[in-house]
Amino acid sequence: MVKKMKMRSLLIGGFFTLLFIVFLGRILWIQGVSASKLLNEAEKRWETDRVVPAERGKILDREGRILAEEVPAYSVSLNPKVIYQTGLADDITAGLTEILKDNSDSPNLSDKIKGLATKKRAVDPAAVQSNGAAAADDKKDNKKDAKKEPKPEDAYLVNVEVNNEGKNIDKAKADQVQQLVKKLQQQLNDKDKKKYGTQADVGIYLTTGKKRYYPGNSLAAHILGYTNREGKASMGIEAQLDEQLKGTPGSLSYNSDKNGVELVQSKSVYVPPVNGNYVKLTIDKNIQYYMENALSKVMDQWHPKSLMAIAADPKTMEILGMASYPNYNPNEFWKGGDQTNHNVQSQYEPGSTFKLVTLAAAVEEGVFNPGATFKSGSVQVPGRKPVYDHNRIGWGPITYLEGLKRSSNVAFVNLGYKMLGVERLKDYIDRFGFGKKTGIDLYGEVAGQTNLAYEVDYAAATYGQALTATAIQEAAAYGAIANGGKLMWPHVVKEIIDPKTQQPIQKIEPKVVGQPVSAATAKKVGEYLEQVVADQVKGTGKDAYIEGYRIAGKTGTANKVVPGQKGYAANKWVISFAGFAPVEDPQFVLIIIADEPELGNNYLLGHYVAAPAFKEIMQNSLRYLRIPSSKQQAQVTPVQTSTQKAVDFGNMTAAQAKAAAERAGVDIETVGQGAKVVAQYPKAGTEIGPYQRVYLAMQAPAEIAVPDMKGKALRDALELCALLGIRTASTGEGYVVSQALQGEGSDRVLTLQLQPLGGEVVTPPEEKQAVPEKSE
Repeated sequence: MVKKMKMRSLLIGGFFTLLFIVFLGRILWIQGVSASKLLNEAEKRWETDRVVPAERGKILDREGRILAEEVPAYSVSLNPKVIYQTGLADDITAGLTEILKDNSDSPNLSDKIKGLATKKRAVDPAAVQSNGAAAADDKKDNKKDAKKEPKPEDAYLVNVEVNNEGKNIDKAKADQVQQLVKKLQQQLNDKDKKKYGTQADVGIYLTTGKKRYYPGNSLAAHILGYTNREGKASMGIEAQLDEQLKGTPGSLSYNSDKNGVELVQSKSVYVPPVNGNYVKLTIDKNIQYYMENALSKVMDQWHPKSLMAIAADPKTMEILGMASYPNYNPNEFWKGGDQTNHNVQSQYEPGSTFKLVTLAAAVEEGVFNPGATFKSGSVQVPGRKPVYDHNRIGWGPITYLEGLKRSSNVAFVNLGYKMLGVERLKDYIDRFGFGKKTGIDLYGEVAGQTNLAYEVDYAAATYGQALTATAIQEAAAYGAIANGGKLMWPHVVKEIIDPKTQQPIQKIEPKVVGQPVSAATAKKVGEYLEQVVADQVKGTGKDAYIEGYRIAGKTGTANKVVPGQKGYAANKWVISFAGFAPVEDPQFVLIIIADEPELGNNYLLGHYVAAPAFKEIMQNSLRYLRIPSSKQQAQVTPVQTSTQKAVDFGNMTAAQAKAAAERAGVDIETVGQGAKVVAQYPKAGTEIGPYQRVYLAMQAPAEIAVPDMKGKALRDALELCALLGIRTASTGEGYVVSQALQGEGSDRVLTLQLQPLGGEVVTPPEEKQAVPEKSE
């Protein structure tokens, strides 16, 4: 017995001795051989890296006004485990559905949120198999029945993000979510105050971040593009200059425990983010507004398939405004809308606005004689039926200048196809940049096509059919005529700005890319195109006439090709208007194109579509840019008028100014209270007509209250506002019937409502019973 006990003790002692040696060896191995490796692995597990996001750069207009910026945003997440415990799944579903419904493009938002609020952990197939085997052996091994059963709530997840609808919501919606949380907390408190209290966890959480915000909503949407909920840039400048805008993220590294809490003695390494650069555009926010306001009226009245417009400074081809319809709101991009910028991404047979190229080529080559006559109506072209004028019968024998005014196709077939010939015509088409991309700094530009294969194609090209062009190509071509024959590179980016110093780090300079015609030719072409607008009897562009300004312009009406078929559709047109002003010193070029407006099978209504919108945009923009009215007003029948220099009324008393005005034969009107004249409009030395009114400020213009403009002609109101340094906008035509002032100081804007004398209401075209005058 004693021997057995000694043997048992020896075995037990040997076992523990061996175990001790193994443990000791392991410790020595860990501390000696593997220490550094294990320490590195441990430090990796302890070390926590956090990305510090960079702030995306702002997009500004040419005056520094914000078009896109980063603003605080909030994201919603749910805790299904807590929601299960509180039984609030249905209340949370109803509440969040109501709050987030505007952010959703899903018809089943309620089902989606309910699914997130009740989402369970994914089931491990191996665990399922193991559990099944264990269940089969329950009768054999009753010890497993004694194991603690998991709680039902353990099957639910503890963090689920509400993407897309709940990601990057604005503060207004975040406040609504907070109100919902408080409501549910009160609901739980009422149910069991002791268990839940007033600050119960209801399973709804908000995290703070940033999102892209476009303060103008749909304003310039097709230029700007947008960033989606994940911050990825899409379309427009956002995509084109993503590398400049997005910056470089920083990082924060530190040691933490298993729960992610930073250790007291940890070493933190912080790499600051580099915020994205600002991008200043050539776009002017106010001109963009004028354009979109006018085009929205065209959309409402004529319902075109698409509608586009481009405004530019012809001296630099900086794009001042660019609009494309149907429009969309980049703040709510998920709601749809047409995100195609038709100005650069769509091509059309341009129609008669393309006659600019034929006219310029004919003038440059010396074959355009404005006084020479031809027989209008029709002309035979080899390989096809006769080419007809838009009224089919023509106007009898007329001059080529009248052919331009009436937009005679026959005149341009004669000029381009017969007189110039196909080789020279094609050369000028190429010179003006058609058939290739302009290289504008915007996403998705197409080139158009000018592959003219047959003689008949060249004949049709003289009046803008059988080839395609984009709006930006046409805008550049008209800009070349306005700019003394220099074809400029169109662009929308003006500067790249350092966000810290607010100083430019890159300036985008204008570039001349060609000289299709001479300066002398460009000047003549501008004067010829002026007659298209100024001639109120024969000019097809008469609807774009603006009193006091010399406007050069050209209408366009092109038949559309039926997709997949040969020939043109009977009642589908592209209506356009292009031009620039003032003719004597062009500073603003504008083109408008409407694709398939609803004209009720009557193309003669086409002149109501683009030209009035052109006039509205041009008129508001010229005033806003403070471009003075033209020195001479072009008329169909020139009338000899005398001009004189405006008297210098500076420092005169009111009585002295009145006497000087009577001697000079001009009217004056004084505003403000003061002893002597401190400013005048027009300025001294400016050429004025006889008895033209001169406005005199008797005190500093900025200090003068805006006078009542009621009853004044538009020109008088504009000149008085120019004296006072007030920007203006107007609606309607005729005389001022009401006014509204906004802003202060140099930012004052006076909106004038105009109406014809006697209160006559201008009847919209669709309400007129008489047949409209014929147009091309």
